[in-house]
Amino acid sequence: MPPAPPPIPGEPSAERGVLGASAGTPPTTGAGGVRGGRVAGGAHGPEHLRALTAIVLDALADAAPARGGPLPAGGPEAVEQNTRALCSPVLPEEGVGPEAALGDVVRAVAEGAADPADPACVAHLHCPPLAVAVAADLAGAALNPSMDSWDQAPAAGVIEELTTAALARLVHPKAPAPDALITSGGTESNLVALLLARERAAGGPLHVVTGANAHHSVHRAAWMLGLPAPTVVACKDGRIDPAALDLALTALAGSPLLVVATAGTTDEGRIDPLPEIARIAERHTAQLHVDAAYGGPLLFSDRLAPQLAGLEHAASVTFDLHKLGWQPVAAGVLAVADAGMLAPLSLRADYLNADDDTEAGLPDLLGRSIRTTRRPDALKMAVTFRALGRRGLAELVEHCVRTAGEFGGAVDAHPRLRLRPGGIGISTVLFRPAVADALGDEAGDAVVAAVRRTLLAEGRAVLGRAVAEDGDGRSRLWLKATLLHPNAATADLLPLLDLVTAAADRALREASAAEGTEVPETERLSP
Repeated sequence: MPPAPPPIPGEPSAERGVLGASAGTPPTTGAGGVRGGRVAGGAHGPEHLRALTAIVLDALADAAPARGGPLPAGGPEAVEQNTRALCSPVLPEEGVGPEAALGDVVRAVAEGAADPADPACVAHLHCPPLAVAVAADLAGAALNPSMDSWDQAPAAGVIEELTTAALARLVHPKAPAPDALITSGGTESNLVALLLARERAAGGPLHVVTGANAHHSVHRAAWMLGLPAPTVVACKDGRIDPAALDLALTALAGSPLLVVATAGTTDEGRIDPLPEIARIAERHTAQLHVDAAYGGPLLFSDRLAPQLAGLEHAASVTFDLHKLGWQPVAAGVLAVADAGMLAPLSLRADYLNADDDTEAGLPDLLGRSIRTTRRPDALKMAVTFRALGRRGLAELVEHCVRTAGEFGGAVDAHPRLRLRPGGIGISTVLFRPAVADALGDEAGDAVVAAVRRTLLAEGRAVLGRAVAEDGDGRSRLWLKATLLHPNAATADLLPLLDLVTAAADRALREASAAEGTEVPETERLSP
């Protein structure tokens, strides 16, 4: 038997008594003694993690077949009942120990998960993370560097610098001094972009002008920053109407202006006409921010990057890698064309970045975020980038876009489904059962909504919903498939079409029964 390692501060040892407790500390039976307090870092941290990680992986492996689909059947009530049974009480008087706690809680969350790795889980911009990124995230969590001072994150700060520099150059390849910040996601990126634009504005309060297709975080950011409510301009086919933008900016002449465009809308995956918007913004001396949280990763692909032409004219760009980048949440980025734009974020706190420490050469990390304590999210990005390279990332992005086109083609060819006119938006496909079109607008939308809820309740599919303009100019409710799986084939997605048509049959029969009417022969579908 090998000799026991020498005791180190904060670690239990055999000499300290039963279960590693000190002579004056009685063992805690419920928690398995001080074993529940073992840390993940240090010389022995990997040993502790190895055994506990095995429990987590076993629970994840067992949960998928137990769940039986992209999410559990039975709806909210069934999920709550199962979760409470496994996890209550969360704070017992006596602990159950790390092994039992991990097994129960991980089993509960995994059996009750909406699993984005299942091809039928396509409702949101909710990606299945790459295994290599998750493994890197584990290392970051174990070491727990806090990215607000050098003495908490010596190497992690360098990795973040390398990562942000690479992303800044990707977004602004011709800018002399681009830079980027790591954020918690698109919402924080948009907030910081508006904050920086507000600080650059002169001569009055900043007026934000954006499209009706903009993400809600733009409006929330304006509210949080005390700015006037954004001016909303009309859209055509889900994209900003340049003529409407020009009129809105003309009406606000004399005020500091920020135009916020979108490259990859949440509901439709549309990309605003960025070159025209950039020209209009320049003519009105307006700043330009582009929310490319969804569409930004198209830049990895030489073939797809032209869809983002005009992005280079933006002063700031939101870019999100926990969408079309396959990173665990959180993995947001804000890229700026000029590093000097970040100066307003500078802050001095003596315990983190004292003047004399900075003058002595210790890097100042505090001005790299509006947050203080923050996770080393750049680590998983850096590992993924090095593992796949730009070409490998491009292949995954192109796969998702190509699969969305093929899936949309299958919908279009299906006799009982209808693809929304106007083409596919990046990797977002909008469609609806044809039977909904045979009903009035309200009744048809009700069938579409019922289809989605039925599949959710049965645990068969996670489809989104979006209200979008139809070919006749009227707004209708559509089912939404946002395809972000990096290796799901079109064949893996085709069963969704049969699930939707079968659910539409049931919804129509139930609606007819509730009204006491019979389904007309022309609308009667499968039994």
